[in-house]
Amino acid sequence: MTSKTLRNFVFALHRYLGLAIGLIAIIIGLTGSILVFHTEISNFQQHHKIGTIAPQGELLSVETIVNAVKPIYANQPDAVLQAFYLSPKLNEPANVVYATKANDWIENYVNPYTGAVLSNTLNPDLVESFFKLVYKLHYALLAGDIGLKLVGIIGLLMCILTITGVVLWPGWRKLISGFKIKWNAHPKRINFDIHKIVGIVAVVFLVFTFFTGFCWNLSEFSEPMIRAITFSPSKTEPVSQPIALQSPLPLTKQLKTAQAALPGAKLQTIYFPSKPENTLSMRYKFPQEAGDYGNSYVYLDQYSGKVLRVDNGLQQSLGDRVLNSFVPLHYGTFGGLLTRIFYVFVGLTPTILFMTGFVMYRYRQRTKITTKDSIYTTSIR
Repeated sequence: MTSKTLRNFVFALHRYLGLAIGLIAIIIGLTGSILVFHTEISNFQQHHKIGTIAPQGELLSVETIVNAVKPIYANQPDAVLQAFYLSPKLNEPANVVYATKANDWIENYVNPYTGAVLSNTLNPDLVESFFKLVYKLHYALLAGDIGLKLVGIIGLLMCILTITGVVLWPGWRKLISGFKIKWNAHPKRINFDIHKIVGIVAVVFLVFTFFTGFCWNLSEFSEPMIRAITFSPSKTEPVSQPIALQSPLPLTKQLKTAQAALPGAKLQTIYFPSKPENTLSMRYKFPQEAGDYGNSYVYLDQYSGKVLRVDNGLQQSLGDRVLNSFVPLHYGTFGGLLTRIFYVFVGLTPTILFMTGFVMYRYRQRTKITTKDSIYTTSIR
């Protein structure tokens, strides 16, 4: 295969792949841009509703905070306790999350010093409902598990599309031409110049976002692959062993066991079991770990209290480090505020690339039709 034939194949793959997945990529990209500062907007709303919490001595026990929320759901038999989040900041509320058949994520904000329930999202306002809709559209196109898998596949195809774009970038032949826009040229050329510059500027970050999205949405395939490539051992999923006529152990006792397994680490999150065979899992953060919440976990049998698995964030395999790097790479938090602002632009690039690419495609099609008509007219004369 000659270099020209190879380039023509890459060009055709790039063009038709872009046309095939462009519209879905636009939806994913635009919703991603909207979600970049979702946390800040939510925190602003939260402070507007409940104000700033003044630290008042020692924090209440986790069990006390969780129990403060239970009366709200006393008349809702389908309500299930999902998770508990302890804010890393002393002046912010704890968050106790419930789920019902009607609402799968209800946040309840509690003063961690007094136990007072400050607000919840049982009846979300317009902004909260909007972000929830955008989030579901972003990761699953509002199509449940099928949408989740489809977005994962689109993520992988976008990585291929991006790589083919890099191969076709004219800057490899002459660097200046790869970053130059001829504003006084034909519209087809202007669109081409915008397309090539936007694409090459955002290429690395497009790969970051779409590849991590692919890995998360299709984790049953991606995680074993990553662990195999990095020669990292796979982790068996811990399972609780239900004991007849025995309820799960008290949370306070379980917390003591978990803390003993990771001395020196601070509790961040508790994930409560939704099924009898599920474990009680807790997330911790060592002072040496980066990020707000850390990557250390303890998994306990909810009936016997036995420690089933411990993931120490300071002793990770290469595979674990790769998998844990996905969060900052996907959300753009690895470089602070500047990279997050840039990620808003990254989310817009699929729209820009599709529009400029489609304009070039239409001009190319018109040229072909005009040429064919000219040949036909000449032949009948």
